[in-house]
Amino acid sequence: MDALLSIDEAARRLGGLSKYTIHAWLSSGKLKRTKLGSRTMIRESELERIANEGEGGKSAGRVREQASDAA
Repeated sequence: MDALLSIDEAARRLGGLSKYTIHAWLSSGKLKRTKLGSRTMIRESELERIANEGEGGKSAGRVREQASDAA
C-alpha cells in the first residue's frame, strides 16, 4: 500500500513546489486526493505519476537550478 503524504510533504517531494500549487492541482483534478478523516492526503504513487508525466518537472527543475546557481 502507498504511503499517504500531507500536502506540505507532497510539495517538498516534488522539488519544493508551493503548497498552493498542490492545492491548485487537486482542485483541477491533475492530482488525486485521498481523504483520511478531515485531512487531505496524497498517495505516493500519485507523486510518481506526476513526476513521470513531467507535470512537476519544470518547476522542480527550476528550484534545483536556482539552488545550484547559488553555489
